[in-house]
Amino acid sequence: MSSVDDAVRRSIERHHLVLPGEVVVVGVSGGPDSLCLLHILNGLRADYSLALHVAHLHHGLRGAEADEDAEFVRALAAEWELGCTIERIDIAALAGRHHLAWEEAARRARYGFLCRVAEVVGSGCIAVGHNADDQTETVMMHWIRGSGLAGLRGMLPVTPLSEYRLIEDFASRPPRADLRLVRPLLEVTRAEIEAYCAIHGLEPRFDRSNLDTTYLRNWLRHEVLPLLASHNPNVGKVVRRSAQVLADDYALLRSLLLDTWSSVVRREEPERIALDLEGWRALPTSLQRSIIREAVHRLRRTLRDVGFIHVENALAVARDGATGDQATLPQGLMLTVGYNRLVVGSAGAAPKLPDWPLLVAGSDPVPVLSPGSTPLPGSAWQLEVRLVAREDLASAWASNHDPWRAFVDAGIVGRLWLRARQAGDRFQPLGMGGSTVKLSDFLTNQKVPHIVRDQLPLLVGDVGIVWVCGQRVDERARVRDGTETVLVLRFVRQNEG
Repeated sequence: MSSVDDAVRRSIERHHLVLPGEVVVVGVSGGPDSLCLLHILNGLRADYSLALHVAHLHHGLRGAEADEDAEFVRALAAEWELGCTIERIDIAALAGRHHLAWEEAARRARYGFLCRVAEVVGSGCIAVGHNADDQTETVMMHWIRGSGLAGLRGMLPVTPLSEYRLIEDFASRPPRADLRLVRPLLEVTRAEIEAYCAIHGLEPRFDRSNLDTTYLRNWLRHEVLPLLASHNPNVGKVVRRSAQVLADDYALLRSLLLDTWSSVVRREEPERIALDLEGWRALPTSLQRSIIREAVHRLRRTLRDVGFIHVENALAVARDGATGDQATLPQGLMLTVGYNRLVVGSAGAAPKLPDWPLLVAGSDPVPVLSPGSTPLPGSAWQLEVRLVAREDLASAWASNHDPWRAFVDAGIVGRLWLRARQAGDRFQPLGMGGSTVKLSDFLTNQKVPHIVRDQLPLLVGDVGIVWVCGQRVDERARVRDGTETVLVLRFVRQNEG
């Protein structure tokens, strides 16, 4: 048995890549890597009681050469008496339709195709031929693009396909949770694979596009890594060792993230995730950043990478921003700072209003029945007004803790109505010694969410604003020693009576 066989067997045993008796779908392009992989797995069939099924996707990019690749794979599968599925797609058209680079469109379509083949043949395992040099290149690509730990750990020996972002055209439904992608050659170098093919008389196909250095991976392979190797011949091993360390660190941080996620998330919906602002701000920077990334990925599962600049801008706004401040995130998402929430959601989605008594946006003033009950149009709330003699008030009235209840001097306020704020509104907040302030400044200082400021009811009387409902009574309308009659104001749900 060769060193490559030994490496594959060790990887299978260490990472439990295949299960005895299962069907394994093998992605075969016809190149050295996939041909070596298929040959080795075919030799191990009896040891693990495996059934192999070959899958090849023709990308429609290389004309006659690609046709010959497909025919080569078909003939090989027939010669080795293996099941085989071959399909063809137009990657150029697919990339245009989904606004993706050709490489990314091909990658997503290929995995979608493999998932669909696995569903058809009843497989829980898809094997692909990524090797050790592919791993080095992948880590370098992610580093150049500014990836976080998730990218810098490189490819994993086993990955659930449910974590992949596929193109719906080629995966009619999300992959099963138990469907996994395995990489048995991840610890085998390209040179070892080519030597294996030569020893066993395998004649792989050659893809000329692998020489095109306009592609980032090929540029790294043919120009950058050879240059680095001239300074350190073991650069590939160094990069892969770092990736392994980072993979272990990432696994630890991921478990910590998931524990923290449940403690700071207050609401998770298809188009928005609300976090506890105080709880999030108390986290270490690493977890703050990870929570934002996690929210983006949960809301945009087709998004492969979240850019550093997006995350850092959102981090700064979330840490130090005032209520209503926002930061732009990828694919139409927006981070918004609320009064006590941090919300990541679709920029075009209507913001979720708090469960407060609110006026309909743009509605006319509402006359208040005093005493009596006044329903808020379009709302489940109503304003109850009672007339009470000053001496009949309960002794605890002055320590009222209900923001939607207020006590005002009935002899001062006169006729009452409810309206929304208007430009230039000012009032004298109780407790400020009669100082007049702009209503807009007051609402900002009180951290009233922007989304409700135009719908927050104001109780207005002869003296002007009597009560900024839910916030503060006006100084001029307060109950004083000489007050004879008190209006007790309280918002309640209409079914509460």
